[in-house]
Amino acid sequence: MPLQQLVEHFNNRFAYENQARLHPFTIDKDQVNGLFGPIRISSGFDLIRKTENYESIVGHSAHITVAPSSSQDLGITNLGHLLTHTVKESEDFQSIINLDRLSRTVHMLNYLKLIQLGGTLFLDVDPRHILSVKKDHGVYFEEIIIKCGLVTNKVAISLSITPFYALHHTQLLVGLHNYRQRGYKIALNIGPLYTTNGLQDLMSKLAPDYLRINAPSIDKPTSSGDPFWPSALKSLAELQRLLGGQTLLQQVDHQEQAWIAPSIGIDLIQGQYCDKVVVDHLRCL
Repeated sequence: MPLQQLVEHFNNRFAYENQARLHPFTIDKDQVNGLFGPIRISSGFDLIRKTENYESIVGHSAHITVAPSSSQDLGITNLGHLLTHTVKESEDFQSIINLDRLSRTVHMLNYLKLIQLGGTLFLDVDPRHILSVKKDHGVYFEEIIIKCGLVTNKVAISLSITPFYALHHTQLLVGLHNYRQRGYKIALNIGPLYTTNGLQDLMSKLAPDYLRINAPSIDKPTSSGDPFWPSALKSLAELQRLLGGQTLLQQVDHQEQAWIAPSIGIDLIQGQYCDKVVVDHLRCL
């Protein structure tokens, strides 16, 4: 289906669901944007590579790019409030669901330009979205995936874990298992929280397909809160391997960070340093 036709389809769908004249999706120079109150959401994609061969691309991680918008159609005026770690008002949940679905739809439509490269598309899902949707997680988004010519097993639902959510993970596990039953891959994004309480228990119960870990800072090696981060990272990578999944070291911007990956058994890697190595190699050919 042509991109313009897909955009019109999802605009009509959002308008019907919200019982209003909402047409949040626009196309500008082959880039799909989503309007959410005073902001315009679009997509960026980070390449995910094999640790032993940077030229081997195994997927893309989508992230939001944000710019001001003059549109007030959706009536949301404080994105920062919606992106905080806790929700103080129950009515905010519907706004979180709308934002989560809007951004994932934008990413999926923009990914069509990269789909021929294959691999897995990593899409972030807000934990509060999973907590607020009571059943059938993944059903809504499955139609979008199918219309865009993908299958669910090429999409990894990525959940970022904070200490709060790591300790309150029973409902999250139910939601993530629902996604998995529909064929989605599951990624657990722990960032720099290598030693969060309850993390290994959560990993053992979920058995994520991917464990995403931020590379330690080379300037502040103890910034993770664990002065023994090499052993902490190695333990996580070993557990993930035992669980049958892969570990991704992300935000690798320096050579010193990249050297960590093979030494502790990291499978996948992502970051500016890896991109630069490949570009420099191609220039030398």
